[in-house]
Amino acid sequence: MGSLFFLTLIILSWVLLPLTETEAQDIKSSRLLDLLIRDYTFKSLNSHFYHTGLIHKVNLPANFSGIRVNTVRFRCGSLKRYGAQVKEFHLDIGVSVHPCVERVMVVSQNLGHNWSSIYYANYDLSGYQLVSPVLGLLAYNAGTDVNFSNPFELGIHAGEKPITIDFRNLTKMNYNNGSGSLMPLCASFEGDGKLSLAKQASPYVCVARRNGHFGLVVEKPFPVVQLRKRESPWKVAVGSSIGASLGAFLLGLLLVAMFVRVKKRSRMEELERRAYEEEALQVSMVGHVRAPTASVTRTMPTLEHEYKPPPH
Repeated sequence: MGSLFFLTLIILSWVLLPLTETEAQDIKSSRLLDLLIRDYTFKSLNSHFYHTGLIHKVNLPANFSGIRVNTVRFRCGSLKRYGAQVKEFHLDIGVSVHPCVERVMVVSQNLGHNWSSIYYANYDLSGYQLVSPVLGLLAYNAGTDVNFSNPFELGIHAGEKPITIDFRNLTKMNYNNGSGSLMPLCASFEGDGKLSLAKQASPYVCVARRNGHFGLVVEKPFPVVQLRKRESPWKVAVGSSIGASLGAFLLGLLLVAMFVRVKKRSRMEELERRAYEEEALQVSMVGHVRAPTASVTRTMPTLEHEYKPPPH
């Protein structure tokens, strides 16, 4: 019985793991990503979440590695009276929640550099590039029911002082104190697909009037075309003269080489011709003259058998 139960668990893990991986790979919408994070956040809560004001880390599945999620529960009135610090988000005194419920669950997201790229597909970031991970601040109703069977999203609105988002520990970019294309801008990703850009309140610190998703962007640098410097006329003249002289010298070397090669070939042909002639005729010295001679051939005498001496 125990072996059958163990085998069933293995089969279920084989079936459910690919489904979870497919779920993560199929996420193309930033809104869908928020809903999945919300569901995992509510499922991870336990009885300790009843304590208000304490931040809890949410453990997401391995497929969502790189995303950091933290949540904390507040009473609406206490949040407005005292404000709060939720990771990189600072909610100042006077912040309100709409619609106001008894308790609110505030969720902070750090999507990391990998998951932040999903915002390129959902927002028009042409001409800009992210230099920080996208940070999200969301709020949901949090009653006394630990199961939270009916979560719905709430709105967080700043009071007299805005909500601040601190990116100082999330980017390695060196701040350009002056002007220039590398000075980051604060990007606010609205729920309707609208992108809003604004100047920073201070280096790596942005402000907002309500909850949402935020990041730092810079303009993409345009390719720099380096123009060639115009050379002075005398440098051009000297360079042309040196080039012409060098060309003439190389041409002369080429002609000499060709002449030597032709002469050597002619000499070889002459030697081959003489060698061929000397094979047919022997050469001997006559005085101081070298002249061909033929070998001497002597006719051998023969005896005639019917020889008769002449009469006297």
